Amino acid sequence: MPEDVVPERVAGGLEPTPGQTVGPFFHFALPYRGGQDLVPAGHPAAVRLHGTVTDGAGRPVVDAMIEIWQADEHGQVSRQPGSLARDPHVFTGWGRSATDDAGHYRFTTVEPGATVDGAAAFVSVCVHARGLLDRLFTRAYLPEAAVAADPLLTSLDPDRRRTLVAVREADGGLRFDIRLQGEDETVFLTFDRDGADR
Repeated sequence: MPEDVVPERVAGGLEPTPGQTVGPFFHFALPYRGGQDLVPAGHPAAVRLHGTVTDGAGRPVVDAMIEIWQADEHGQVSRQPGSLARDPHVFTGWGRSATDDAGHYRFTTVEPGATVDGAAAFVSVCVHARGLLDRLFTRAYLPEAAVAADPLLTSLDPDRRRTLVAVREADGGLRFDIRLQGEDETVFLTFDRDGADR
């Protein structure tokens, strides 16, 4: 770096450093057996949550990693340690699924309940993919979500809001496609240090 080029300092006097891309190695280390099954397939409230991850040209992203966090069907957020545990009697609310050769991911889970009475129920979604400087956060709202009760949904135009709402399928499953760029790009969220979304 030339001596006359001084990196801009950020608050606190720290100098920025180069970002690192997430992949491609995450794909070899992060998947684990049963990661996509938050509940067993035979669970009485089991539902399939799935979708396809596509890039800006609409091509499937074949090596993405999707993580979800959610409340259980009663709106209770798990405080159990060990999110990797797959005990049919303990719902940790966390799962991880790699996309396949068609860019498709899937989870077996339960539909989350609202964590606050009258609020819109949703699943928090995190996307890791090669070429991303950092992971992306979004939400998959249930199609029956109380839109008027959710500040995030009401802040969006209907066309953009649509990208955050899962589609109910004939078999009761939920489809939530994720578009990383371009037309119909999914709305992604950033969080302040205090955890507030925007």
